[in-house]
This record gives sequence, C-alpha cells and structure tokens, in this order.
Amino acid sequence: MPERNRSKPAGDFSMKKNMTIDHRALTRLVKSLRGRRIGVAGDFMLDRYLWGSAARLSPEAPVPVVDFANESQVLGGAGNVARNLAALGATVFPFGAIGEDEEGRAIHSLLNAEGMSTKGVAADASRITTVKTRIVAQHHQIVRVDRERREPLSRALEDRLVRAIKAALPRLDALVLSDYAKGVITDSLADRVLSECHRRGVPALVKPKKSRLLLYRGASLIVCNAKESRFFVPPSHDDDGSVERAGRALLAHFGCSTVVITRGAEGLNVFDDASPKSFHIPATSSEISYARVGQAGADRSAHGRQVFDVTGAGDTVLSVLALAVASRVPIRDAAILANAGAGVVVGKLGTSTITSGELFAAVRDLK
Repeated sequence: MPERNRSKPAGDFSMKKNMTIDHRALTRLVKSLRGRRIGVAGDFMLDRYLWGSAARLSPEAPVPVVDFANESQVLGGAGNVARNLAALGATVFPFGAIGEDEEGRAIHSLLNAEGMSTKGVAADASRITTVKTRIVAQHHQIVRVDRERREPLSRALEDRLVRAIKAALPRLDALVLSDYAKGVITDSLADRVLSECHRRGVPALVKPKKSRLLLYRGASLIVCNAKESRFFVPPSHDDDGSVERAGRALLAHFGCSTVVITRGAEGLNVFDDASPKSFHIPATSSEISYARVGQAGADRSAHGRQVFDVTGAGDTVLSVLALAVASRVPIRDAAILANAGAGVVVGKLGTSTITSGELFAAVRDLK
C-alpha cells in the first residue's frame, strides 16, 4: 500500500502580533487542504426533504397545510461529513452499515454520485436505514419525522467493519468517527479502531454524542457542542467559565491533545493540552451572499450572519478540522478555517456542504 502523505507542517500564519488576521496566509492554507485521504466511519443516514408552501391552517387541527412542490434527498449524519470532505477536495473512504432497503440503496447511489466507494458501507438485512424526513415551507421547517432503530452492530458486522478500516488506515491521512448513536460506533469498535490509529500514527477525530462521552479515549481531537460539553461540567452563570472548565475536563478525560467546543452564535473554543487557557474564535459577523462566490460586488457592509439553518454546521467544523489536521495545519489556524466554514453553512437551508471556493470567500471576508 502507498505511504500516507507526511507533508511538512504549515506555518502558524493566521494571527500576527497585533492579532489581525493574515488573509493571504489563511488562503494558502485552504489550498493545502485539497487532495487528502480521509476515512469516515459512523452512522450514515438519508436526509429527505419535502418542499412546499403554507398559506392556511388545517380545519382538523391548528397546524399548517403544506402544498407539496417537490422532494429531494441528501446524505446525512456521517454521510454529510463525507460529503463536506469531498466538496473540499478530499478523497473520502466511507465506513458504516445501512439496511437492505430502498433508503440504503439511495445512500449507495448518493455516495457514488459524490465519487466515493461504497465498499466500506455494508448493507445488512437485519437493520433499517436511518431516514430523517423534514417538511419545509417558505424556508421554515414545519416538522421532522425520524425512522430509525438504535441496536448496536452484530459482532460479525462489527468485525467486518473493523477489518475494512484497519486495512485502509495505511492509506489515510486522518480518520473521522462520526457518532450519532444509531448503533454503528459500538464501544468495542471505537476502542479497536482508535487503538489501531494510535499504533499507526493516524490522527483520529471524533464527534461524539452526549450520551456516549465516556468513550473515545485515545482520539487525537474531540469536537462537541456546548450542550454536550456540559455532560461533564454543569452550566453556571459565568458561561465562559463553565466552557473553560468543561474543555479542561474533556482534555483530561479523553487524554487527547485537542478539544474543540462549538458554541453557536458565540463561535468556538479550542483547548490544547500544551496551552494553559483556551483560544476563543468569535462567530463570523460579515454577511455576504455565498451564491455570488466568484463574482464581484459582494455586499460587505452588513453585520450579523443571517442564519437559515444550523443543520450540519457541526459536520462542517469536523470536516474542515479533519482536513487541516491531515495537512498538519496548526490547530489555531485550523479552527479559524473551520469556524469560517460553519459561518457559510448556517446561511444555507437544509443539510448543506461547503466548497473550496466558498471557504476561500469566507476567509477573505474575515475581520
């Protein structure tokens, strides 16, 4: 098997001594993200959207009547992480389990359409494919219906996935575990895979669920949101203080080098085991139309990002961080890029991805 790309680390260019942002250096770092080989193991789902309009209430109950217009479906869960990585120029190796059903076949088709192999995504007749169906009218989500079961993988299927992941590791620059607590990332699978990553020196990044934060010892980097971090430290009136304590507790618990806590409108905090205090990155504040990427005349006068949908923003943060870690970008720069990427995705409706062009534009627009 070919050796992993052991590129030299990029310099820590993003912050000058006066704490202004070096846009040119960050733009060079975005270019360095392309071409990495990233594995994604976890819960692959189908996100289905029913689009329409609503102008009246039902006479049967106080709910809107949605006039159906069209339907679409995209990769969700771990699939959205994989899709983000592919959109940013990575070669992606997916690993997971789906049902032998129509929705599972749709996931295989969507992976193929994104240029990804389906060999590592096993179809199992004993499982059903997780489907999240959202009904959206006039850019507002009316309701979401989930079809899922959360039974852990059978031992035979777990062994199959672990063998596939271990066989791929020598070709990977990083591995992502995207856990949505649907049964694919079992305790045993996480332990076996992370141990092998450590043995081979492959960075492993994890997006855990709150109910499973006791797993993942040995990961290189943990990404969680503020709500999940409070599993370790209850919130207090001093929110910044509680985030600081939670980050330190997570570092100690997982024995990892880095923890990133995403905080929505407050941006994100980066905790590094080599630094006594966290590094805070504010949420992006400049509002531009990303449909105009590559065109002149973007309006940079507005402030305060217009948020359409936070669906998948955490997946975007995880994807950009994975590429940056694989490219040996310093963690502060990596987090700045990931935060800028999330700022793009929350301005889109539905489960969305970010392209390299959009990330370039977001970086140039940072203040």
